[in-house]
Amino acid sequence: MDPAIWSRLPEELLEHVLSFLPVRTFLNLRSTCKHFKSLLFSPSFMSKHTTPGSPFSSFLLLSHPQFYQQFPLYDSISGSWRHLALSLSVLLPVAGSNGSPTCTLLSSSNGLFCFSLPSSYSLLVCNFLAKSSRIVEFPSYPFSFDSLTFVSRPFGYKIFVLCSTFSSNSVFVYDSKIHSWQKFDPFEPILGYDYRQEGVLFDGSLYFTTSEPFSIACFDLESGRWERLDSELPGDLAFVRLVSDGENKLYLIGGVGRNGISRGVKLWELGDGRNWIEVESLPEMMCKKFVSVCYHNYERVYCFWHQGMICICCYTWPEILYCKVSRRTWHWLPKCPSLPEKWSCGFRWFSFVPELYAAV
Repeated sequence: MDPAIWSRLPEELLEHVLSFLPVRTFLNLRSTCKHFKSLLFSPSFMSKHTTPGSPFSSFLLLSHPQFYQQFPLYDSISGSWRHLALSLSVLLPVAGSNGSPTCTLLSSSNGLFCFSLPSSYSLLVCNFLAKSSRIVEFPSYPFSFDSLTFVSRPFGYKIFVLCSTFSSNSVFVYDSKIHSWQKFDPFEPILGYDYRQEGVLFDGSLYFTTSEPFSIACFDLESGRWERLDSELPGDLAFVRLVSDGENKLYLIGGVGRNGISRGVKLWELGDGRNWIEVESLPEMMCKKFVSVCYHNYERVYCFWHQGMICICCYTWPEILYCKVSRRTWHWLPKCPSLPEKWSCGFRWFSFVPELYAAV
């Protein structure tokens, strides 16, 4: 271990040796020297740790007000609950003097989390794996919003906010590349007031479903323009939600019935001709359970994409209904074993795919 010898070791060889370390072990070595810390942003070192042999898995993360700073994880690769919950106590502020939480998990995207910090009029974006975080201050004071969509990309992220606290409803978009907010045209004529659904990223735009009569609107993240999707939706819909695989497919999940009551749940895919093609129907017994869970109050229903799965959730139910798209099969996720029986609402699920190099 003669320093005179090791100091002459070419950097590419040193990176190669260090790449064999488990990522968690390497993270603990970051404080050893500036060079080790800088390797986190080295493209060659990054590429070695993003190979198919990466030790990371993918998780479904459960957030609940009673689980402050602790988030149970379901390993979607092994199909089991992790014994230890994810703790973000290092990155999050401590609870208030009365024990109440001071932040709320709002969204996740490609390994990044976005929390609200109401007491400081700001958002917190953090990468748990890299133990890094950034405070994003609100564009004005006071500031409240109806809906937030968080979109993380390889070279930055954007935060899309629908806000109805001004004289007319407005859209604000935060761009991490320039660390600033931009205000865009009102959305009220398209989405209406008090809109709370997240947008779905597809083909460079965020897509939203409107209230009845149902239609689809999209917001171009680059130009800031609103448009309506020129495609006829399936008939007899009681509720609609959108999901994107993050690449080139847009799906529609809808309850089919009359007078606002779903008698079935179906899945459609947007075809090349901008028409909706039916993909699958939820089996009858599973549909009965889903409808009973929702009590026909579909405002509580939300959906998201996770590693080839379309997840359908309800704020009042601790389980996830999901569809494996490639197999076209439906399943119920087993209930978290650490979840008390008496908890009956406030369940928020998120897709969590750890990504070391997702920059905040």
